[in-house]
Amino acid sequence: MSGTEPPRRPRPDESTGSGPRAEPVPPAGPATAHADPGGGPLAKNPWTLPSAVAREFDPGRKGGRTRRTARDWITDFSCFLAAVLIGMIGADAVSGNPHVSPGVAAFDQVLGAAACAAVWLRRRWPVGLALAMVPVSVASDTAGGAAAVALFTLAVHRPFRYVAWIGGASIAVVPLTYWLRPDPGMPYGIAIAFGVLLTATVIGWGMFVRSRRELLLSLRDRAVRAENEAALRAEQAQRLARENIAREMHDVLAHRLTLLSVHAGALEFRPDAPREEIVRAAGVIRESSHEALQDLRQVIGVLRGGDEDAAGRPQPTLTALDTLVAESRDAGMKVDLDNRVADPAAVPAALGRTAYRIAQEGLTNARKHAPGAVVTVAVTGAPGEGLALSVRNPAPPGPVPEVPGSGQGLIGLAERASLAGGRLGHGPGPDGGFRLEAWLPWAP
Repeated sequence: MSGTEPPRRPRPDESTGSGPRAEPVPPAGPATAHADPGGGPLAKNPWTLPSAVAREFDPGRKGGRTRRTARDWITDFSCFLAAVLIGMIGADAVSGNPHVSPGVAAFDQVLGAAACAAVWLRRRWPVGLALAMVPVSVASDTAGGAAAVALFTLAVHRPFRYVAWIGGASIAVVPLTYWLRPDPGMPYGIAIAFGVLLTATVIGWGMFVRSRRELLLSLRDRAVRAENEAALRAEQAQRLARENIAREMHDVLAHRLTLLSVHAGALEFRPDAPREEIVRAAGVIRESSHEALQDLRQVIGVLRGGDEDAAGRPQPTLTALDTLVAESRDAGMKVDLDNRVADPAAVPAALGRTAYRIAQEGLTNARKHAPGAVVTVAVTGAPGEGLALSVRNPAPPGPVPEVPGSGQGLIGLAERASLAGGRLGHGPGPDGGFRLEAWLPWAP
């Protein structure tokens, strides 16, 4: 009997148990539409499972009427055979019972045969069959096996409230059954106790099978959910990696490419400039191009090796801030540096690299949006107090060209500062210019 279908969530049509059997309700969550990566069912041999369990393990079979598996047919035939064997034992007992007349015994056997045939309806109407077997079991000893099969099927298929009512009624009619047809070889009290114990055993067995099926489906849903969560975590990791790559590419190349753009523009609009300025601008372009290629190789090395230390070129820290300012001055910018950190080499590498990138982005933005303005870079801090950095520029003296894609670097800087445990602020300055301020924690 263990091959009956697994329990289902209660449906509105289960109140009476009549009509076509409702289809199983799939478990909630993402597991209801999951299959293995190869596109096949999660169960390698669905025919060895009950039909509803195989249906849950194979999402492609959902929809339409559930077909019985090979195990279902074997189980149904076994249940029918068990009901017939128990009925034959009951029919023989009724025939030899002196308290039962031959006519009643014949009616008992006919009613029992009909009950055994009705066992094939247990999957379609488990509630209705179990309810009908309550009076039938009182009128016929031959129907005892069919009544047990119907009660077991009810305990497997339906929630406990159905089992409680119908199972309680089955237990309640046990004294009436043995009062109408006393067992000649067993005292009345012992017969009642035996009947109650047998009914409770059938109900308990069915509830055990139901719980086992629920546990199986729960473990399956949990496994599928874990696979989905692992795939989601992998997708999130890939997205974060792409964001980190984009942020690093922007921070590394934007500064160099801005220098190239400024000096190339100067050569384009001032072809009659003195030879010394043209040579200096060409030298800056050559040097910036070389540095941009070096930075690009560095980022590609990090992506290939997965380790910044293996990139072949050291990452800039706060000690490289003077070089950054010097490059900007060579490009024609007016930059005032106020570095009040006593020992820049003592700043942790990660902290110094973040501060360097913030200053680099601030100078790049000033070069693009405030050409000709004096930019002030101020750095202060000490261990235990944190590192404060600001990049300020007044309003530009002339018209400002519109630059596409503005603001993306500030978003990346805010993420950098947040990941470092600090904060970053930016906005218009009191003199109509722009300010970029950041604070980063510096552990003592």
